[in-house]
Amino acid sequence: MAHLRAVAGTAHVMAVVKANAYGHGAVPVARAALAGGADWLGVADIDEALVLRDAGIDAPILAWLHDPDADFSAAIDDDVTLGLSSAQQVQQVADAAAELGQSASVHLKLETGLNRNGVHENDWAEVFALAAALERVGLLRVDGVMSHLANASAFDDQQALECFERGVAAARAAGLTPTLVHLASSAAALRLPAARFTMVRFGITIYGLSPFDDATSADLGLIPAMTLRGRVALVRRVSAGAGVSYDYLWRAPQDSTLVLVPLGYADGIPRQASGAALVHIHSANYPLVGRVAMDQFVVNLGSENPGVAVGDEVVLFGDPATGAPSATDWADAAGTINYEIVTRIGPRVTRRHING
Repeated sequence: MAHLRAVAGTAHVMAVVKANAYGHGAVPVARAALAGGADWLGVADIDEALVLRDAGIDAPILAWLHDPDADFSAAIDDDVTLGLSSAQQVQQVADAAAELGQSASVHLKLETGLNRNGVHENDWAEVFALAAALERVGLLRVDGVMSHLANASAFDDQQALECFERGVAAARAAGLTPTLVHLASSAAALRLPAARFTMVRFGITIYGLSPFDDATSADLGLIPAMTLRGRVALVRRVSAGAGVSYDYLWRAPQDSTLVLVPLGYADGIPRQASGAALVHIHSANYPLVGRVAMDQFVVNLGSENPGVAVGDEVVLFGDPATGAPSATDWADAAGTINYEIVTRIGPRVTRRHING
């Protein structure tokens, strides 16, 4: 976190810990990020924010994605800042604040080309005027304006950046005075200085993973935080031609030694990586063969057993500096992105947090 904060150089840095901190554990990650220099935490929804509050974390938290029936009162009462994307949400939050007799801290999210949540440019005047009026009567504090980039191309991001700048200017012209202006998540925070404004939001990079196809974690000075380990549950010798797992996607080309690892797609091991991923056992990498099942997969050690026994550690992914595959390697094998690989690790997998 300290390394990323130094790279960004912004007055404020948000650590995004949504989705259980991308599968890493929201509460311990939030504490570590704050200790490392983050001064804001970001989550998707109010429930995620309240988990952090219930754990005793009192740092500023922003939640920006809301169900139509979201309990804004609970968020306001627990001092959670709300990212709002429509006039309706602005009014709902003001109504909740009025019932509580409090003032709600909000960030207005602008639509700048991603076409997801956010106030469209056609609606800026209405929303800014409404927010300013509610701010004057003490129901809202518009502390921030935000948006998000598509990372589709340099041209597209530049168009979004210019749209965002128009939105910030329009908000200020309407009488709003946001101090937290943020557009950049990890990719733009590292490579698009013009998008940094007063705060950046670091997500995937605080977990030591690269958001880029053309740069590894090591290239960015990052160390992957998550190592996923299993253990050998069975060692089996099979004859040439023996099929493995459902559908017999793979048959042994020669007499082979196989090992069983009791992790499967219920644990977040991508079925799409069947027959394509590698795992690390002792000091070598070996291929996953056959179909990944709900609870288990099989690895081929080759024609001879290199001393692998029941109980030995199997590293699915971790820091490639150790010789193990990375989460990005698994993402490539599954045709997805490293974000999904770490985020989908299921609740049956025990998390052990190590203070480095």
